[in-house]
Amino acid sequence: MTKILILGGTGTVGRRVAQILRADGRDVRTAARSSGFDLDDRSTWTAALDGVTSAYVLKPDMQPNDDRLPNFVAEAVSAGVRRLVMLSAPGTDENEHHPLRSAELSVRGSGVEWTVVRPGWFAQNFSESFWRPSIMEGTLALPTGDGGPPFIDADDIAEVAAAALTGEGHNGQIYELSGPRAVSFVEATELISKAIGRTVRHVDIDPEEFVELQVAEGLPRGAAQYMTQLYVNLRDIENVEIADGVQRALGRPPRPFEEFVTKAADAGAWA
Repeated sequence: MTKILILGGTGTVGRRVAQILRADGRDVRTAARSSGFDLDDRSTWTAALDGVTSAYVLKPDMQPNDDRLPNFVAEAVSAGVRRLVMLSAPGTDENEHHPLRSAELSVRGSGVEWTVVRPGWFAQNFSESFWRPSIMEGTLALPTGDGGPPFIDADDIAEVAAAALTGEGHNGQIYELSGPRAVSFVEATELISKAIGRTVRHVDIDPEEFVELQVAEGLPRGAAQYMTQLYVNLRDIENVEIADGVQRALGRPPRPFEEFVTKAADAGAWA
């Protein structure tokens, strides 16, 4: 029976992938620091890879010039893994200095079946991650102007990854993932406000001020500038591209942002 390894098995996408596969009766092993696995510690890799034939892999951070995942991929293939699915990000082909580029190329050049999943901005950033504290406080201050991305639901990302791990027809595919339409942060906070019955607003903040706020919170200046530029790039909502990866992989359109908001609110994400 096929054993499937899920790196980051407690993360936003990884835990959803594991849930989908287990519900389908698959033999799943999750690997995370909480279970004794550490990508920084090669001595933990052997046990994680024992008996594994397919693996979902990702880098735990955006650290540049990082050979941890390429080394893990090489060891996984040597250990008998014959199918790899990687959680990557948009822009790796266009930017040779992208922090995920070397890791993605290692998967694509591994010599085994591979699929790369490149989601854009997660809808769950509002409910489970970066922006939730600000949503709870009632003000989300970001240097995005009136723009915003086509937020992708993590449930869709997980379904694509699970399909690639277990199904046929995904070998050699790169799936760019987005939601069905761009949603400004102004609209996003208005939708959340309506769903939870209290006011949440978006405030456009000067990019340089945003850099300094992140640095004051402990983020290295280079990383703060990188993240700020990602936000600034969202200002022109008219030029945001809608990706077709969910449709290609699953044969259905991606979930709309409104559906995510309703589901998250009903689950008490902002209670």
